[in-house]
Amino acid sequence: MSELGRLDALILAGGLGTRLRAALPDRPKALAPVAGRPFLFHLLDHLAHQGIRRAVLALGHQAAMIREAVADYRALDLAISEESRPLDTGGALALARPLLGSDPVLVLNGDSLAPIDLGLLLQTHRSRHAQATLAALRLADAARFGSLDLDADGAILAFREKGKAGPGLVSAGIYLVSRAVLESLAPDQPLSLERAVFPGLCGRGLYAQAFDAPLLDIGTPESYATAEAFLSRHSPPAIPDRSE
Repeated sequence: MSELGRLDALILAGGLGTRLRAALPDRPKALAPVAGRPFLFHLLDHLAHQGIRRAVLALGHQAAMIREAVADYRALDLAISEESRPLDTGGALALARPLLGSDPVLVLNGDSLAPIDLGLLLQTHRSRHAQATLAALRLADAARFGSLDLDADGAILAFREKGKAGPGLVSAGIYLVSRAVLESLAPDQPLSLERAVFPGLCGRGLYAQAFDAPLLDIGTPESYATAEAFLSRHSPPAIPDRSE
């Protein structure tokens, strides 16, 4: 089994999706139809194509719909962690801890997809002995997302606020998180990885690996349309059942 095949992936798919509710009033963001399939299936297929074998879905809002949708998905072994109240990204990761056995754990936002080389991300994480490693994308305009400041070795020095126009490195919403960081998260407490955990690791083992790839984000109606156009042209074929 490859190194990627030994990683557990956690997909954060419990958000309320308030910005997209007008376009998707009857379903969670992860099930937004994109290029003829639920967006979540494109994300799961992307992981399976690169050798990931197991994923945990961190669910909350409209969890029952996602459970039903993935009931027959067989390209990955799936488990589900369901929060009873909103816990944010770090809290969802802490709640899922009993289901996650690898070191590091691959964490992904369930409403975005970046077609990056996960093997290179893992190589960077291992070679830097990192506490956490973020996939970063080079964008012509980072204003909507905020940007990352890195040193020459790829260590993250600071997170810059949204709103500054111009080129920059932005987080792809894809992270490798060490077991030590995972174990440090307080259980059953709302906590943000992006706003609380990662900023506290700046200068203490937090790294980024930069990629040239699009960021397919379905968080707004405009970016949803962009993802639809891209995946209609470039989506890889669906992964067959691994048991076949």
